[in-house]
Amino acid sequence: MSNIIPHTYEITAEKRALQKKQKPLVIWFSGLSGSGKSTLANLLEKELFAAGFHTYVLDGDNIRLGLNKDLGFDQSSRNENIRRIAEVCKLFLDSGLIVIAAFITPKEIDRSIIESVLGEHYIEVYVDTPLELCEERDVKGLYKKARKGEIANFTGVTCEFEKPSNPDLHIETQREEIEVSIRRIFKYIHERINEN
Repeated sequence: MSNIIPHTYEITAEKRALQKKQKPLVIWFSGLSGSGKSTLANLLEKELFAAGFHTYVLDGDNIRLGLNKDLGFDQSSRNENIRRIAEVCKLFLDSGLIVIAAFITPKEIDRSIIESVLGEHYIEVYVDTPLELCEERDVKGLYKKARKGEIANFTGVTCEFEKPSNPDLHIETQREEIEVSIRRIFKYIHERINEN
């Protein structure tokens, strides 16, 4: 790879952010399937968009249908899935956007890789929902299939979800109304945007 040299362009990430009048960030929701990540991501984007921010949502299912459709669900494929998504987020940061990412992200090592790729722009939001509630919400029937042995390597059933050790925000969906969660996340983001 030593023969690859990145190009330098006159329009920098800083100039793009200045044009959009915002600080680029990645708000990364992690949690079990059915925990509420995509719902929170959607509502947060609506709030940010209404406030005039330039945003983009990346979601697990959508990425798996395109960019990462060549990957399976064994551990090395899952690691590569997250690595690629972090790199896509980095490109969106360079364009000046606020990215909202909703991915299970079950391993601490993957969350560390994300942080190393995104640096100070990374906001980790742990969507903490009891497994039983996730299974009740399972509109896709994935938990039932996993429990029958029809889906291998399913987080929460046959693969462990390692709870984040120090997320920026911890959302307990069973204890907090979704509107309260969104306000809390929005307030936190607004404070980060206004940091020097």
